[in-house]
Amino acid sequence: MTKIAFILPDNKLIKRSQEICRELKMEDQVEFFRNDIDDAIALAKELDRNDSVDAIISRYGIAHMLMQEKLNVPVIEIMVTGQDLAQAFYEAKIRTGVKHPKITYLAFSNMSNDIQRLSRIMGIELEILELESPEDIKRIIDAIPRKSTDILMGGATSMAYGSKKGFITQIVESGDCALREAFKSAQKVILAKRNERRHTEEFMTLVNSVREGVIYISCDLRIQYVNSQAEVLFNLKCEDIKGKELQNIFSDKTSLEELNNALINCKNKQECYQDILLEINSKLIAFGIEPVIVNSKVVSMVITLMDVTRIQETEIKVRNEVIKNKFLAKYRFESLVGSSPEITETKRLAREFAAVDTTVLITGESGTGKELFAQSIHNASSRRNGPFVAVNCAALPVNLLESELFGYVEGAFTGAKHKGKAGLFEMAHHGTIFLDEISEMEMYAQSRLLRVIQERQVMRLGDDKYIPVDVRIIVATNKPLAQQVSKGEFRQDLYYRLKVLTFRVPPLRDRSGDIRVLAKYFLDHYCSKHGRVRAFSKEALNLLEKYSWPGNVRELRYFIERMVIVTKQKEISGGQLMTYWDDQDLSSSQNASASLKPVSDEEERIRQAIEQAEGNISKAARILGIDRSTIYRRMKTEQKK
Repeated sequence: MTKIAFILPDNKLIKRSQEICRELKMEDQVEFFRNDIDDAIALAKELDRNDSVDAIISRYGIAHMLMQEKLNVPVIEIMVTGQDLAQAFYEAKIRTGVKHPKITYLAFSNMSNDIQRLSRIMGIELEILELESPEDIKRIIDAIPRKSTDILMGGATSMAYGSKKGFITQIVESGDCALREAFKSAQKVILAKRNERRHTEEFMTLVNSVREGVIYISCDLRIQYVNSQAEVLFNLKCEDIKGKELQNIFSDKTSLEELNNALINCKNKQECYQDILLEINSKLIAFGIEPVIVNSKVVSMVITLMDVTRIQETEIKVRNEVIKNKFLAKYRFESLVGSSPEITETKRLAREFAAVDTTVLITGESGTGKELFAQSIHNASSRRNGPFVAVNCAALPVNLLESELFGYVEGAFTGAKHKGKAGLFEMAHHGTIFLDEISEMEMYAQSRLLRVIQERQVMRLGDDKYIPVDVRIIVATNKPLAQQVSKGEFRQDLYYRLKVLTFRVPPLRDRSGDIRVLAKYFLDHYCSKHGRVRAFSKEALNLLEKYSWPGNVRELRYFIERMVIVTKQKEISGGQLMTYWDDQDLSSSQNASASLKPVSDEEERIRQAIEQAEGNISKAARILGIDRSTIYRRMKTEQKK
């Protein structure tokens, strides 16, 4: 809950402030303290140290001194308005009984507003004595000749001392408007601070979640922040080195000099640096430097670090995974289960694409079997005897994806193989390379992929010559690439090269009748695998067909395996499905047919697609994963009916 400390030496003003607080319905948020300046400063420091409050409200000398203390908690000053000053002048005239009184105004620097004009209008001879600290109050008042002024005017603390010295005094009080504004300002400042803190926490979480170490450097080469990965690499804590120079974390002078030179060049030339290899604590670290540019000026720099050994381990893991797959395509069109009109049309279109050697773009939701179609296209093509190399673009770190796809030569970077390494494009020579989740490929790799498609040749990292490759490229995505292009997240020229031949694998919920067929197929498969005898009841099959399967065929497959393993009876009933459905609310699927669009209603599906495509038949065909002629043919058939 919001907590505001209201600190003043004046009981009268505190009481009025409490009334305003109740009026604003903030009484649960504000705690009032009556303290003189010295005690107020000590109290504020304690509140700040204990993080007890979100803001402090005060005025005059207390506010002035608290602002000089540079506390973490924001200090809100109760302002003195022109109306407040006019009221104080008026009351001073009444108290002195003098028509044109001489007023000595004791003001801290935050109080000395331009009030000379107001004093002249009101016929007052005004002298302003500026205070810098509470210690000035006694010294300045003691030095004022008694006959040089009719009345002293200022804050509660200074006027209390003035009264003791025998002067007529007038406290300048803040009006209700100023008090309301102070409370509202405190709320706004607290909200802004909380938003800033939330954004900072989000940023810290983001920076600490990346695999690389991150060091944030100011332009004078001082450390502003290091993330958790960098803390591990340097065996230091961020709070111990914040604000210090880089030499505090680099023991090797040669490494420090090389990095400093790169940072200076980055600042002066606004250039990025990658793969600076330095030894830190007996570890070989790959450094990168990025300038932070605001209004065409470098305001700070970001250093990224990665342990080369970790890069090598990831590379070995990826390579072993590729070798394990042996670059073989296991699936053919005949092995794709399902006979619904939707999947039949998709297979027909894919077979046509297999007959030519053009790049193919496969779209569809996750779990629909896009790689199965890619393998089937390969096995139905003239490249069937060549390798089929599958790559998941989202599974590889950015700095490894490029070296894995295009390979590298000896000495391209520290840790590279003695004789270099062929990339996956070279390994797919005379065959097919399948790039899954192409939408996750970063922009530079996209530009290199575009060149491979156009030129049919690759250049290894660290090399200066091209290697011809004879490879067919099939890509897949579960994201709308057109939207990514419009957002600047995917190259437009690459998108147009990829979408020459494209089809969509329909989600399982749109494949009328296939859920039952697939369920029985997977049941037989896993019964054989686990040595069980199981069958579905009619009720169970009906329930399976009513569920929408957001995870598509993949979700159905592993759910069936689970049922084969966990059920004890030979017949799997609907009740058992509901028992083991776990996170899915199967009971709601009993009513799901009312909310799901009828997948067997072909006319309605085509109508919906055309409506979604705003009358564009080509676009509607892409939505349905069929060609235009099929739509026209089915529309004619429905018209004849």
